[in-house]
Parts: sequence; C-alpha cells; structure tokens
Amino acid sequence: MAATQMDIIYGEFLKPFNVSYDHRALILGGRRRMLISAGIHYPRATPEMWPGLIAKSKEGGADVIETYVFWSGHEPSRSQYYFEGRYDIVKFAKLVGANGLYLLLRIGPYVCAEWNFGGFPVWLRDVPGIEFRTDNAPFKDEMQRFVEKIVDLMKQENLFSWQGGPIILVQIENEYGNIEGSYGQSGKRYIKWAAKMALGLGAGVPWVMCRQTDAPAAIINSCNAFYCDGFKPNSYRKPALWTEDWNGWYASWGGRLPHRPVEDNAFAVARFFQRGGSFHNYYMFFGGTNFERTAGGPLQITSYNYDAPIDEYGILNQPKWGHLKDLHMAIKLCEPALIVVDDSPQYVKLGLRQEAHVYSSEHIDTSSTLPGNISTCSAFLANIDERKSTKVKIFGEVYDLPPWSVSILPDCKTVAFNTAKTGAQVSIKTVESGSPSLSNATETADLLFHDNYFAVLKSWMAFKELIGLWNKNSFSAPGILEHLNVTKDTSDYLWYITSVNISAEDVFYWKEKGVLPLLKINSMRDVVRVFVNGELAGTKVGHWLQLEQPVRLVEGDNHLVLLSETVGLQNYGAFLEKDGAGFKGSIKLTGFKNYGSLDLTNFLWTYQVGLKGEAAKYYAPEEQGNVDWADLQLDAIQSAFMWYKTYFDAPKGSDPVAIDLGSMGKGFAWVNGHGIGRYWSLIAPEDGCSKNCDYRGTYNENKCMTNCGQLTQSWYHIPREWLHDSNNLLVIFEETGGNPLKVSLKTHYAKTICAKVLETHYPPLSAWSRPDIVSGKKSISQVPPEIHLQCDDGHVMSTIKFASFGNPGGSCQKFSYGHCHAPGSLSVVQKACQGKNRCKIIVSNETFGNDPCRGIVKTLAVEADCTSDLYGFRAKNLLEHQRRQDSGEGLVASA
Repeated sequence: MAATQMDIIYGEFLKPFNVSYDHRALILGGRRRMLISAGIHYPRATPEMWPGLIAKSKEGGADVIETYVFWSGHEPSRSQYYFEGRYDIVKFAKLVGANGLYLLLRIGPYVCAEWNFGGFPVWLRDVPGIEFRTDNAPFKDEMQRFVEKIVDLMKQENLFSWQGGPIILVQIENEYGNIEGSYGQSGKRYIKWAAKMALGLGAGVPWVMCRQTDAPAAIINSCNAFYCDGFKPNSYRKPALWTEDWNGWYASWGGRLPHRPVEDNAFAVARFFQRGGSFHNYYMFFGGTNFERTAGGPLQITSYNYDAPIDEYGILNQPKWGHLKDLHMAIKLCEPALIVVDDSPQYVKLGLRQEAHVYSSEHIDTSSTLPGNISTCSAFLANIDERKSTKVKIFGEVYDLPPWSVSILPDCKTVAFNTAKTGAQVSIKTVESGSPSLSNATETADLLFHDNYFAVLKSWMAFKELIGLWNKNSFSAPGILEHLNVTKDTSDYLWYITSVNISAEDVFYWKEKGVLPLLKINSMRDVVRVFVNGELAGTKVGHWLQLEQPVRLVEGDNHLVLLSETVGLQNYGAFLEKDGAGFKGSIKLTGFKNYGSLDLTNFLWTYQVGLKGEAAKYYAPEEQGNVDWADLQLDAIQSAFMWYKTYFDAPKGSDPVAIDLGSMGKGFAWVNGHGIGRYWSLIAPEDGCSKNCDYRGTYNENKCMTNCGQLTQSWYHIPREWLHDSNNLLVIFEETGGNPLKVSLKTHYAKTICAKVLETHYPPLSAWSRPDIVSGKKSISQVPPEIHLQCDDGHVMSTIKFASFGNPGGSCQKFSYGHCHAPGSLSVVQKACQGKNRCKIIVSNETFGNDPCRGIVKTLAVEADCTSDLYGFRAKNLLEHQRRQDSGEGLVASA
C-alpha cells in the first residue's frame, strides 16, 4: 500500500483518545473495554504479508495487535539505525491503525522471543564496563537511548492514541521478575529506575511490566503463562492483563513439535475473563519465520510457527483460528455485562469442581428463574473436572458441561459457546513444517517440483568451500579467544587453527598400544568440528559440554583446525553478556607416552572469521559472475562444505511457497539473495508423542507432542514477495554433506477442509446480532447451527469428497457413513459449496428435505478438496449459480 493511500485510510479511522485504567479494565476514550490481542512480530514476516496477517487477526476477533520492538534489527551498529523492510515498524503500526485495531508496543528492549541474543545487539557486549539488565550505568545509558529513540519516533509519526494513533499500551523490560533475584539489590534498583525512566518519556499511555510482582505503582504488572485465570495484579487499582497466553511453544533442532489443543486454549481464555480478566494477548497469533540468523539459542529452529492460529506462511490454522474466533465473539457479546460490574462478579458453587460467575447490572437470585426485566446479564459456567461431564442447574435451567470446559451465556440463558465443543472446520495443508521429506532421488541435476504446473527446471552447480584459512585478514594470537569477541556475530563460523609437532616415539607408542590420543576441550557450545590434517575427525553438538575426540596424528607437524559454530545466541536468562560462545577452559591433547598431556590453550592460534562464500556473497545475484561455479557432478554429492546453486521459475498463483531441504544436512539457504534461514536435518526422538492428544487437564509444553522419529523441520518458507516470475536464484551452503538433487518446492495451502457439526450445536455467533434476535421477535435458541467451510484465498472447493447428514463416523479424511444417512446429503452440499471459495450449510432436517432418522440427534459431516482457481472454477460455476438463484433454490444459504 502506498504511503499516501495508507495515511488517508489511517486518518479516517482514529481520532485522538486517551487511555487510562481502573481496577477493572483499560479505559479507552472514557469507556472500559474487554480486549483481545493478537501477537505478530513484524520482522518474522515480510511487509507484503503484514496487511493480510492484520486483516486475518481482525477477522478472527482481535481488537489489538501486539509486537515486540527488536533492538538488534533497528540498531545493528551503535547509533546506526534501520527502519526499513521487515524492520519498518512505523509502516507496521500504521497498517494496524488503518485496519481499525489498537497496538500494544512492547519496547523492552530485552525481548527474549526466541530471538538471537534476546533482541540485544551484540555490539552492546563491547561497551566498556557493561552489565546487562541491572543497576549498571553503561547499560542504563544505552537502554534509555534506544527506548527514548522508539518513543520519540512513535510521537513524530503521531502513533500514540492521544495523537490519533493505535498505540494504547507500551511495555518496559520483559519477564525481569524471573531473574531479578540473580541481581540482588541491584536488580531491585534497576527495575525502579526502568519504570521511572519510561514514565518520564511522555508516551501518554499506560506502561506495563510482565511477570513483575514488584512493579512500581504507576506501572501495570501483567501475567505471562499458559493459564492466568488466578492472576491478580500487585495493586487493587490495576486491571488484570494477560500479555502472553502461550497458545503454542517453540521447537529446537532434533526435538519434537509442540501443539496446544484449541479446546484447552479456549478454556484458559474463557476462565481468564470469567474470573475478572480484561485484556488478553495470544503469544503468538502469528508466529512467522526466523529469517537469516535471527533464531535464538541455543539450537532453536528456523520456523517460529508456534502452533499459532495463523501459520508461519500466513494461512489459517484450522480449527484453532475458527474456534477461537467463535470464543472472541462470545466474549464480546458479554462485554456490556463484563464492564458494568465494578468489582467482583457473583460467584456460585455448582458442584465439587463446577462453578459459575455471573456479571449483571444487579444482584440475581441464581437459584430461581431469571427475571425477565434484567437488562444486562452474562454468565460463565465452568467444569474444571478433567474427566467427567456433568449437569449443573442455575437460573432454573439445567446445562450440560463437558469436562475441562466453560460455557458462555451472554444473556444468562442461552449457551453461545462451549470451549470443548468445536464446530470450526479442520484444514489439512499441503505442507507441514516438520513433515518428512517427500521427494525422491533423481538421475539428473534438476530441482524437483511437487506440482506439475510449477515451471521450468534448472540445473545445479557447485563450488567447494575452503577449510580453515581463506583470507589474508586472518590473524594470529596466543591463547583461546572468545568466539563472539572475534566474530561480533557477523557469522556463525569461527576457525581456530594451530599446528602440533608429534614425535616418532609417540606415534609408535599409540600404534603399539592400539589407541589414539584424545583432544579434550573443557567446555564448548553449540557445534565444534575437529579437522586434523585436512580430514574431519569428529563433531560435537551441545551447550557448554566437554569434548573428548580421538584424533589420528602423524609424525612431524600436524595441522589442527577447530571450527566453532553458533546456532542462535542465548536469548533467555541472567547475565546474557557473560554467556558468550565457542570454547571455555583448556584445550589439551592427552595420551602422550612421557608427559601425559599437551596443553594447547596458550599455543599460537590463527583465527579466521566466517566462510569465504559468505564474505564473497556467493548467494547474491549480483555476485554470480565472480564465482567459479561448475556443473554439479554426481560423484560430488554428499560432500561437506559445498556451495550449491540453481535457478527455478516461480509457481503460478499467489500461494505461499515452501522448499523441502530434508535431503540436506546442515547449513543456510538463500533465494535471490534473501536469507531464508538455517536448515538442519535432525530427527526427533522416536518416543514422547501420543497419537491422540487429550485436551483435558493442565497443559504444558511437553504435552501433545508430534513428529517423533521425523525431522524437526523439513519445509522452509520462501516468501512469495522474494520471487520473480522466472530465473530465481537458489543458493545453499551445505556443511555436512547433503543431496541437493532431492531438494523440492511446493505451494502451501489448505488442500482438504472438513467440518462436523451436530444439529444440537449452538447457533452461529453472528445470529446474536440479527435484527429479529435483537428485537426479541425470535429467540436465539430457535436458530439452527451452521457449518462454515472456506478455502484459502484464490482457491475454491473443486470436489465434495464426503457429505452425510445422519450419524456419520470418523474424522477428517476418515469419515464413514452410519446407519442413518440422508440420501440427498452430497447433492445439497455440492449445490451449496462446489466451485465456491466459502459456503455455509444450515444443519437441520429442513435443509436435507426430511428427517432421515427420527429420535436421534443428527450430525452433518463434510469433506472437500480445495483447488487453485487458476483454471476458472468460479467461471465454470457462474451460470449454475445464476440458474439456482433464478429458480429460487434457497434451502441452503451460501456465501
């Protein structure tokens, strides 16, 4: 969107308003609000993706967008600021406002966020006398300078609410309470200073501190957790805010993939508002991708999918997005009652593990029938039993409560939503982040495409990276230098090179004993590779672990090369500036005949930062003429330390693109010069996953794991904006030995969509705002439920693979007919949905002509395939759609 257009739209939305708060809620423009926030980190997407992500968040029920501010991206060198591309935070904020949403800006500037070095720029370590996040003058000076820079920038762009902008909240520090004890009294002084500093910047909106029980009086302390329904702020004068609802979790290389069931997530959110919460933020609503080298550490993967309602490609994650959308609509229906109660709601004990909270404009006798003259009343009924369903009685009515669920009654009579009953569609996508590699070997050096229409295939070329020294800018120094002090994090790689002279006596001794000497490194992180005389001797992966590597040495001088590699700098914990990288302690060779061990620690070592290909930018389109690429020979496949390149044409359409690098080992990939991130084909443990995830009971990040025995990540996101129609340059640096001939691409979209809804399911949430319902001419309980199906943008339902109104069994892709089945089910659904992007079907006997089985509760189950509309499915169905309209066929409502 052009800046002028954006400013026009943005200017039409917001007029200046003040933000304050009381003990109950945030107050926007003089009115209490119950707010739903969606976490989106702008650098984890492209600017071209931002409008769609914000729009989908709004459609999903968000009032607010939340983001951190990433110091390392905005100030890569001291006082050299960057606010362009994926770091154009002003553009992002204006897009939020243009969509009619508010913004929670979490400045920090420490963010954690599984971001490299927790968001701190690495140059910060080199400030003389600095200690991070404590009462340290150098750190406070740098922190204040950056925070002030961001606040001033937001003011200059009129982005605060009192200026007509979207920013309603700002955050200083981040989860400091978790580590405050490590700093003693200096930590307590620091947090008071941080609060005073922030308040003095004149932002004009409230400041928050998450997980900070000793937050000063003028700062709102907030909750970060899987559950926050029991959270109370540290003062009665502050509202209950939930800044991080962890609706997923991150993954590490070689680990399983965490998932949080949407029923549990909805239960947690409903309980929070039930028990007095007023502001809730999903961390994350869109997780995104750790492009380039931004992934945190140790060893966190490139995907930051986070099991979010919108996946890292920008596609809806169903049923999570749809079920939470319904939850948000139900909460908004309750907002008039939630804000009218000034203190605590009425609490009603309904059973041993069942309870109700009633929000009403006046006290109600919950043991009697609800009075007809109550103007404002909403109720939350909770069953916190993890196993048993139960019936509860309130207002003279009986309600069924599934285990571990909350029912929401916006009018204190009718259930609008139950957290455990999902009616949202299920989407099965073409690409899942950790799915195993699907491609097969080929005889030719071509890039494989999974879809036939994908375009012209190109040949692979290769170039061998040098091991060790490659540049005259290398230098020598006695002793083991700390990795980051040398690289300044400009590269993952640092070469340590020395030589060792070995006597004939020792070589004979080792041969006679049948042993090899050991190279011992006292402590290392994250990866070290040991080369002796040009040959790889061994590798160690871990976080500050000891290495003991047998090495084969020869008589005379031996060339010893240690390659130290970082895989994301530490992003969490106290004393980050002291963690460092590379090696700690001594480095020794042991096993000598006469003197036992040889201490190499203080030897003269030569240091080489990075790779030759990095420095020469082998990945950049403009540098291709300066690289001596050669055609890839089949016998060179599986070689370590190789650069590969090929060209490919972009797939047709606008679907996101994913590349399968599961056939490769470890390294980096670039497309048209853009870094799509690290890749590493490590396999998760065989155990620790369950076939069926039970949503009931307290969730933690180790529950409901998937991907056991498979690659942690195989598919990697290539943003569509980075592609040309043809001749796209793909460059891969392969470190351990992989097969580029198996690399493949695929478009990412929801290929199969399903839904299954009972005729007793609650009415559609949108019906509550219908004029006949609002006026009382019709009861909401008379409105039948609906199934809603929707393909991704640009796709239509090409085939209805299954449809049955009756008692079908099974689940998505495994539906089966029951003994009760309306014969016209498929025809009805085809007429409503086939050839359309979205449709809705009323789940009732009338829709399907008659009752196929009297006396039983019927279910409608539907499965459809979505196909790109490139081939004109819409055009093909236009005449049929018009015919149906003209003929008055209207039993089934469709959109």
